[in-house]
Amino acid sequence: MAKPKTFFVCNECGAESPQWFGKCPNCGTYNSLEEQISIQSSVDVPSRGGVSSWQSTQTNGKSHAKPAKARASLTFDQITDRQIARWESGYGELDRVLGGGVVPGSMVLIGGDPGIGKSTLLLQVSNQLAQKYRILYVTGEESGQQVKLRASRLGVSKTLNVVNNEKVTVVVDNTPPIDPDSIGADLYVLPETDLEEILREIDSLKPNLAVIDSIQTVFFPALTSAPGSVAQVRECTAALMKVAKHEDITMLIVGHVTKEGAIAGPKVLEHLVDTVLYFEGDRFASHRLLRTVKNRFGATHEIGIFEMVAQGLREVANPSELFLGNRDDPAPGTAIVVACEGTRPIVVELQALVSPTSYPSPRRAGTGVDYNRLVQILAVLEKRVGIPMSKLDSYVASAGGLNVEEPAVDLGIAIAIVASFRDRIVDPGTVLIGEVGLGGQVRSVSQVELRLKEAAKLGFKRAIVPKGTKFPDLNIEILPVSKVIDAIIAAIPHQELTADDLEPNED
Repeated sequence: MAKPKTFFVCNECGAESPQWFGKCPNCGTYNSLEEQISIQSSVDVPSRGGVSSWQSTQTNGKSHAKPAKARASLTFDQITDRQIARWESGYGELDRVLGGGVVPGSMVLIGGDPGIGKSTLLLQVSNQLAQKYRILYVTGEESGQQVKLRASRLGVSKTLNVVNNEKVTVVVDNTPPIDPDSIGADLYVLPETDLEEILREIDSLKPNLAVIDSIQTVFFPALTSAPGSVAQVRECTAALMKVAKHEDITMLIVGHVTKEGAIAGPKVLEHLVDTVLYFEGDRFASHRLLRTVKNRFGATHEIGIFEMVAQGLREVANPSELFLGNRDDPAPGTAIVVACEGTRPIVVELQALVSPTSYPSPRRAGTGVDYNRLVQILAVLEKRVGIPMSKLDSYVASAGGLNVEEPAVDLGIAIAIVASFRDRIVDPGTVLIGEVGLGGQVRSVSQVELRLKEAAKLGFKRAIVPKGTKFPDLNIEILPVSKVIDAIIAAIPHQELTADDLEPNED
């Protein structure tokens, strides 16, 4: 018997290597190569020379073969147009992230930290879709009883169909009978990790949508590697994708994440699926962000905002109120900006604190803002405005923990830092929009009209925007500025900054 051949696969990028290296030759990650056993196919694949041998014959160095004609390829005129009918998931925030709804036959990968709410979200979505479609919820991490308890706590299902050993048993609470068309009517749960059993159940049940929770627990018996390894995740995902495309079954797959925040397994896993969603959130806060990083059926970088409550996840209708501080009691060093996540404008409060440093090198810290842009803005304030930031510790944070890293919030960061330095209060009815250039100028940004409409809807009276920007006729006063110093004078009323005002106080 021939000795099985082994090779090594990087669990970060999926690159294969014939021998082990401490550092992946492709992506440069250390200690990421895992040993795999190659599976010899029972079907002999002809070599490249064998494939071309029937295409041409050589006689006296000349080819007498005719050029082959395309048989399977089509032109755009030969491809028929088909309107994609999306399904409404019952949650507008999820539909926004997916580009308008669930696409039949698509494959969606959802990643997130443990306990963030991935299973809760998918169970609630499955319940909503079960009113019109047949849903199969495959759980590899929990038993049917555990899913039943969670469903009862969320108010998802009074009657739960648990599939076990190819038989469907109905677990009913001691409650009055409910109408078959009510909640959980066509939702089935399969506690299984064997890929062959899962595919057999999908072929038997013929669901419209299948949820796999999670892909790291599913294993293919023909592979000798452990569940969750690179080979197992790759082969199981490829098999599920083949079924999804061939049978037109929508797949929602849960993926674990590494300590760096990336989806565990090879990067090829994200290339196989149609949509990649990340479920983010602070464990000390109640809100959750569902962010898309890849979408073949819609725009990327869209976000959906949920709030974790006792009954599960609830949509946040007005996210600006969640990330907006108390405007009735403003504090020094705060400024209001309008950030855009995809096509959604969100009003966010930025907080800054500057104080004299007691160390040779001042500290800079940013929560929810890009650190490199923060350091750049501090350098501009010192060089172009005259504030001695090299002698001050600087701390900047966004309210609610939302990450606002786009350049449009630069002006808000600069104004908040100046207001904290002079211990002044920025007008609470003013929003700041603009990018700060290295020369101290305020540069224009995109989607200004969308940002101003959101600010006007929340009752803001003034907006400081870059000069030369076209803006709509709204019930809001527009103050165009071209320099950072002009924005400082306009944002902090009843104050004229001079060279003496910018010097630090002796006390």
